[in-house]
Amino acid sequence: MYRQVNSKVKTLSTPQSFAAPVTIGTTSVPDGKVSDFLTGRLFKDTPEEYVRQNVEKALIRGYRYTPRDCAPEFPIKVGSSRRRVDIVVFAPGLEHAQENAWLLVETKKRGTSASNKTEGVEQLKSYMAACLNVQYGMWTNGDEQLFYAKRQSARGFKIEEIIEIPAAGQTEADAQRPKRKDLKPATADNLLFAFRRCHNYIAGTEGKQKSDAFWELLKLIFCKIEDERSKVLDFYATAAERNSATAAIAAKKRIQKVFIDKVVNKYPAIFPGSDREIDLKPAVVAFVATQLQGFSLLASPVDVKGVAYEEVVGSNLRGDRGEFFTPRNACRMAVTMLNPQPDERLIDPACGTGGFLITAMNAALDHIEAEERAEWVDPANGTDAERQQLWTRRNEYLSRCVHGADLNPGLVRAAKMNMVMNNDGSGGLFQANSLANPHLWDPKATDAIRLGSFDVVVSNPPFGANILIDDEEVLRQYDLAAMWDRDEAGGWKLRKDSSGQAVLQKSQPPEILFIERCVQLLRPGTGRMAMVIPNGILNNPALGYVRHWIMTNTQVLAVVDMSRELFQPKNDTQTSMVLLRRLSDDERQQAENGALDYPIFMAVTRSIGHDKRGNVTFRRTETGEDVVVKRIDTIAEIDPESGNEVLRQVETEERLIDDELPDVAREYLHWLGEQS
Repeated sequence: MYRQVNSKVKTLSTPQSFAAPVTIGTTSVPDGKVSDFLTGRLFKDTPEEYVRQNVEKALIRGYRYTPRDCAPEFPIKVGSSRRRVDIVVFAPGLEHAQENAWLLVETKKRGTSASNKTEGVEQLKSYMAACLNVQYGMWTNGDEQLFYAKRQSARGFKIEEIIEIPAAGQTEADAQRPKRKDLKPATADNLLFAFRRCHNYIAGTEGKQKSDAFWELLKLIFCKIEDERSKVLDFYATAAERNSATAAIAAKKRIQKVFIDKVVNKYPAIFPGSDREIDLKPAVVAFVATQLQGFSLLASPVDVKGVAYEEVVGSNLRGDRGEFFTPRNACRMAVTMLNPQPDERLIDPACGTGGFLITAMNAALDHIEAEERAEWVDPANGTDAERQQLWTRRNEYLSRCVHGADLNPGLVRAAKMNMVMNNDGSGGLFQANSLANPHLWDPKATDAIRLGSFDVVVSNPPFGANILIDDEEVLRQYDLAAMWDRDEAGGWKLRKDSSGQAVLQKSQPPEILFIERCVQLLRPGTGRMAMVIPNGILNNPALGYVRHWIMTNTQVLAVVDMSRELFQPKNDTQTSMVLLRRLSDDERQQAENGALDYPIFMAVTRSIGHDKRGNVTFRRTETGEDVVVKRIDTIAEIDPESGNEVLRQVETEERLIDDELPDVAREYLHWLGEQS
């Protein structure tokens, strides 16, 4: 897979968050099958199974039930017939028997109606009625999720809808109105399901346009995030509030107060005076609250939040200017290779929704947290003073070092919200045309984003033949906007007019100009960058002048030829991730004279973790067996006694996604160390 050489740059420590999973063995999984998360048994890989596997992960990682107390496809007797329940959770430690069933879960494929006579909630209720001691039930198709409790009554029992089922060791009352200690991090695609449910409900119930529904949902997500920072939670709705339009008024009033006090007053730039109301019916606010109130958005993994958020953003805000969000695995690879440090200024000048920037920002925050926790008496649970020191360092970094810009004002607003959801840093984001003269930007952006002042640039700029830049005032800033001619030695030189001025082209694709702008942003001699570049720039003979400019102004650290599936199914452009370091003035002179000689790391990736249709692909051995890995994830949760955030490790075994990008990053860092 690799063809590698390298250039000598300083070796930096690697953040622990990018540690590789441990391979523990292989298992044979035929095509069209999936290995069950709970048991390892093989089931047909269907849309319904996809939903079930996500629910299984939520039961273990979120609700904290133990795998030994859970069983998929468990047979029960219903009247004179036998039925199989999709997932059964049994009373702790008891035999897997129908009389010990405590929670029943029915999962359906997306699109199945809850009112369907054979596949809807009535099927679940019949199963609950047949299990003597069952207490709770869940029905979901991913887009809808309904919870039920079995109550004793004068006639025996009744089954009624509730807001949420309790987690392991939790009371039902706490599940209906969770405390901070009860909040659970999202797992797999369950947050995506929740966001999608909320968005669809707003759009369908309010009759709003998709984009309007999206912005109202983001207001409520902001309320949820800021409420999580409080000791007492106000972002919730009771069963009575969700089921009664009159009672829902109290829920909206309570959450509207959260919006004004904790969101609008804190983020006036995101929510100006004209946007201080949650423009939703009380019943809709109550519904959304019940879908989100059990999650801890602050403690949920960055990738889980990123996938969910960008799925909703992409369906509403992606424009027609070549905007394609960088897949998270590509962001992680580039950031791991660049390894941004806590004292380095960071920017993405085409930040979109902020995915690339957030990945780099969190890598630096990982360094800060590791450094601070290493000084704590108890690294897993610091004192108030120790935690305050960590908080201070994080805030200093976020306010001083993290910056981004984008032309699309909607994406900038969405990016600010995404940043808040992922550790903040939103104060350094600006709406600006990054390719325009900096003097034309908003004064605050001009002051914060100075050319030549950044240590790290990460970017996936918009690209495409339909968005050419033809403004002469913009083009005049760039050598790469000029005409270039071959010289007698076969090299390239700028074409100049009789007055010695460069002759400009009529237009230029933005991806070419962004290369030069990103280099301009870097500190001479030390600044380094990672950028997604279409392969046509790297191999088209007519664009040889672009490669000449790169070689005379930067040191090429690495070129990773990305699998064609990277942006599929939405875009088929073949791209590479290119890492560059801006040369100092002396080094530029050497490069122009052909005296700067160094090796370059190169890699070609064949697999990217998904196929051209966007389906996840898994790694297999030469004999066709799936590779199984053990993952130890460190998650943050609230300690029930102290009320502080503590770390907990969760160990799971799962199939290894066939993604070579983590391998490339590790190989690069290993090779980089050998060059020192």
